[in-house]
Amino acid sequence: MDNEFVKVPEKDKTLSPGKLFYNWFAANIGIMGFVYGAIIVSYHLSFWQSVTAALIGALTFAIPGWVAMIGQREGVTTFKMSRATFGTHGNKIPNFMAWLNMVGWLAVNVITGTLLFSAMLKTIHVPQTGFTKFICLVVFAGLVFLSGIFKEDTLAKIQTWLSWIFGGLTLVMLIMFLMNANWGEAFAMKPGSWVTGWLPAVAFIAAGSSISWSMAAADWGAYVHPNTKPSATFWNTTLGAATPLFILMAGGVLLSTISPSLASASDPYQVMYGAIPGWFGFLYFLVAAGGIIPQCLVSFRSARINLSTIGIEVSQKTSLILHAVIIILISIYVLFISGDFLSNFELFLNFLGICLASWVAIFLVDSVIYRKNGYDVKLMEPNSSVHYNWPGIISWIIATIFGFLFTSNAAYRGPFAHGIFENNSSLAVFVSGIAAIIVMFIKSSDKQED
Repeated sequence: MDNEFVKVPEKDKTLSPGKLFYNWFAANIGIMGFVYGAIIVSYHLSFWQSVTAALIGALTFAIPGWVAMIGQREGVTTFKMSRATFGTHGNKIPNFMAWLNMVGWLAVNVITGTLLFSAMLKTIHVPQTGFTKFICLVVFAGLVFLSGIFKEDTLAKIQTWLSWIFGGLTLVMLIMFLMNANWGEAFAMKPGSWVTGWLPAVAFIAAGSSISWSMAAADWGAYVHPNTKPSATFWNTTLGAATPLFILMAGGVLLSTISPSLASASDPYQVMYGAIPGWFGFLYFLVAAGGIIPQCLVSFRSARINLSTIGIEVSQKTSLILHAVIIILISIYVLFISGDFLSNFELFLNFLGICLASWVAIFLVDSVIYRKNGYDVKLMEPNSSVHYNWPGIISWIIATIFGFLFTSNAAYRGPFAHGIFENNSSLAVFVSGIAAIIVMFIKSSDKQED
């Protein structure tokens, strides 16, 4: 089996650092960043504590930046490289969880986009019926699935345009929020605990953004032009994602002075809608819905790649149809049958975050310890003789268990979920990652002694 089966063909490596920047910029420009900022404030932090938590949380996109840089160096997508870390069979479990995570968040975003599209029509007096909601679902989902026929270079161009269009409109909204913000109240916010407030806030941002996106990073990095400096791939991935996310979260911190209920609202988009002039309503929902599309494009593309890496070899057309059917069925169930499904589904995805945090930590440590001179292509081939790489597998199992021991949320509470871990499920993601790093270094030292 030749290298082309594993590695991206040279003719397809067309992404420039600029296109990579716009890809990640567009994927993180959704106005949910405002909600993230308000959630930071809910940890009872001062204005400057909240801003620094937003900054450090956004800069954790250095993790996907690192993964993207490795992907460019090897010319291999994320979970094909992960075969070397876990073995071809051992890799299938984290690979499958990554696929579930991508499909899950894609479904959540399609549902949210459909509701926003429907609300946008309401502002121009189009009645919200079951039929109009279904049409909104078909249109919004159709825009996402249409991306499945495009190549990476075309998708990068689309992301660039989306960055300019929705980035500009989101900037207008940010200015409105800043003009109406209660600056006196913002600067008067009392400082909170750095350990029980600031640290969980940073963990929440990382768990909900950079760690989830890590699995898609090399899927884009592998398509970067080979003459590109690795540092350019790292910084354009990191800052492309971190810049809009930080700005929006900082705006959300100030927006919470106008709408204190934003962090806990069941429909945060409606709360934000109440903080802008009525004449801007149509554009507001257009920005909210449009900002979700870039996230869907990245998730959809990586979901297709992950399915193939698991070993389910289907044509691009079949993969497109399969994912479309799954996501449409989930969306129909949520929108027309059970309104309670969405919160439970997002909770399920939070559990997956623990598994993925331990995965990315092990992947990076393995790369540092064992892949200094590059990856052996034979280890990444689907018929590799190394089916199970036990140091990686054992480390992943132990780290994931540690994460669940410290997890605390509405559905489950681990035996060690006390103190700063109580009601802070995002911290369990950090525990999982740190445990993975420690176990991997212990296993490597044992191997060196042998």
